[in-house]
Amino acid sequence: MESFGLAYLAAGIGAGLTVIGAATGIGKLAAATMEASGRQPEVIGQVRVSMLISAALIEGAAFFALAICIILATK
Repeated sequence: MESFGLAYLAAGIGAGLTVIGAATGIGKLAAATMEASGRQPEVIGQVRVSMLISAALIEGAAFFALAICIILATK
């Protein structure tokens, strides 16, 4: 197998693991937010804002990791 093929394979595996990790993190975040809003409905606005900020940080890290996978595959 050529080195380019291995680079593409590694980038694909890395991208897949990144997406799985981000999806798991956001899923746990959303579950915790729904549980918190069910327990204390009066603070749902504050919880929602915190959830959106945390989800944005998780997505930012995931996009950064995907960009690194793509850059490393094309070198």
